[in-house]
Amino acid sequence: MFVFFWSGAGCKSIASNPRESIRIAIIKNGTGVTIDGDGILVTRENDFAVPLATPVTIKPGKDCIVVDGVNYRRLVFSASSAVYVNGKPYRGVAEISSADKGLLVVNELALEDYLVGLINCEISSSWPIDAIKAQAVIARSYALNRKAIRKNAAYHLESTVIDQVYDGCLIEDSRAHRGVSETAGEVLTFNGSIIQAFYFSACGGKTEASENVWGAALPYLKGVDCQYCLTSTSSVWEQTLALKDIEDRLRGAGYSVVGVTDIKAGTRNHRGRLKNVLIVSSRGELSVTGEQFRRAVGYGVVKSTNFSVKVSRGEASFSGLGNGHGVGLCQWGSKQRAQDGFNYEEILSYYYPGTVIKQFSEIR
Repeated sequence: MFVFFWSGAGCKSIASNPRESIRIAIIKNGTGVTIDGDGILVTRENDFAVPLATPVTIKPGKDCIVVDGVNYRRLVFSASSAVYVNGKPYRGVAEISSADKGLLVVNELALEDYLVGLINCEISSSWPIDAIKAQAVIARSYALNRKAIRKNAAYHLESTVIDQVYDGCLIEDSRAHRGVSETAGEVLTFNGSIIQAFYFSACGGKTEASENVWGAALPYLKGVDCQYCLTSTSSVWEQTLALKDIEDRLRGAGYSVVGVTDIKAGTRNHRGRLKNVLIVSSRGELSVTGEQFRRAVGYGVVKSTNFSVKVSRGEASFSGLGNGHGVGLCQWGSKQRAQDGFNYEEILSYYYPGTVIKQFSEIR
């Protein structure tokens, strides 16, 4: 399939509603940032223009940022095409300020432009178009929900798996644009409010109830059966780690364990995932929740809380199903359902029962 990719130099806005913006933290606690681009306009905290020649190198100072020995509280960089931050092109503006442990770089841009850049970070635009549309709607819903919650914060979302993965406009393409533009302004709602549209890679057979992960029960996130992702390579995983490595990771996360000798799977919830994991060490037995264990050892190592574990010769061998927290839409399941002929409205109603798609402009 031919897919047209726009070059970074041609990152022109394609937003259907340029008035709705979003602020994304693309760098936190940075030790240095380089800004480049054609026709860059620089303004400082009082909105006065600053004559700086690109590329501009910014370093953190004491409660300030420093360029060529001059201190500023904040600098905002904009361009007609793209602002390059450490070599990556971003639409909109890049705002740089001082944070507790370095530089904070926030990319402020039109919401719909952000979504186009997000598609190929979260899934692949080569997937069926209805899977792309489903991703666009939930990403828009998630972003607007977070924007409302964090309206007084320095930014609305992070650009990592903490929120939604976003890497600028370099990997946009025509199919990502189509999926966003054909669902322009659409959000998922429940009882008239935008939902918390959580999603993840693959569930391994069953999605998870929100209360089992975060303690809050939401009526549209009770978990559903999903056999659609089982053909994905993301659904089955194995991992082996030395017990000493696990001990170091647990201690780094603040758990008081010394001389770990065993890891045991505890009880499971009604969705099949582990409620708790038992760590046996010289200080006795410590019980942590499945999600706490996964966070401490590493999301990329323990890919879900649906796993079994065997310990032998100082190593723990994990075998698991699924990839991610399991709450909401299963991305690989969505892909398969789209391939099976379901449209994006049907896909979304399956993973978020009781929700209704509405235009954001109708519920503000």
